Amino acid sequence: MFNLQLFSLSVSVWSRALLLIVLCGGMSLAQAAEESKQTTPQLKSGVFDPPRMAPDFSFPASNGSEFSLSQQRGKLLVLGFGFSNCPNVCPMTLANLAQVFKNLGPLADKVQVVYMTVDPERDTPEQLRKYLAHFNASFIGVTGPAEQLASVRQSYGIIAQKEMHKNGKDYDVHHSSYIYLIDQQGLLRALVPFGKSANDITHDIRILLNEASAAPASQGQAAP
Repeated sequence: MFNLQLFSLSVSVWSRALLLIVLCGGMSLAQAAEESKQTTPQLKSGVFDPPRMAPDFSFPASNGSEFSLSQQRGKLLVLGFGFSNCPNVCPMTLANLAQVFKNLGPLADKVQVVYMTVDPERDTPEQLRKYLAHFNASFIGVTGPAEQLASVRQSYGIIAQKEMHKNGKDYDVHHSSYIYLIDQQGLLRALVPFGKSANDITHDIRILLNEASAAPASQGQAAP
């Protein structure tokens, strides 16, 4: 004879057991996700989340060629803005990046520093070449028409303002001092504020380079 009370009790027990399994499974997944987040190396600079394509540009470069950002796939780019007559901020930034290259050792071959002038009136490609050589001969400077440079600065959120000296002849250019890390696929990944240590920048670059080297291996292991 069918026992409705016993059947209801059995359903209740199984329902509770199933709920417990689901909850435990959910807790395990959440715990695994949190542990994965904790073990995944984190960038120490500001992060673009999600990453987005870096605005493209093409200008005459200090190495005698035409530099196009979109043609640099496979290189991690460190993009900065400054000028050769900069009294303090630019030399400090470039000296810091020179130390980063020393820290990276052989990995520096996978990285390219690009310094876009905010002072095209004085910064010719040759002037930039001489200036950047004081820090690292591999650093590339780019310059071009003032209007085009201003358009690129706007797309990257860079501010530059000329201030004349009292003599009416000389001037300085006040400008944003952060740099961008652009990965090997051309995506904006990090915004590095002025004053970030060479060790922290090296740390972030290593993470991005490791991501790129791990990607092909992961794709090779993917199921067909």
